Amino acid sequence: MLAYITLDKERILTGGVLTLLAKDKNEQQELTTDIAKAMKADIVELRCGDYIVIKA
Repeated sequence: MLAYITLDKERILTGGVLTLLAKDKNEQQELTTDIAKAMKADIVELRCGDYIVIKA
């Protein structure tokens, strides 16, 4: 996992992965898309509404 983007500050964990707290759903989607594009990675939307950026 390269990045974790959430709207819930309670889900921010440490551990070496880039974790971002977005202010709203629009910012969350923009951050996710921009990071994935820059890293040439894939996006997965979790059931909880958060996103992870992964590279296989």
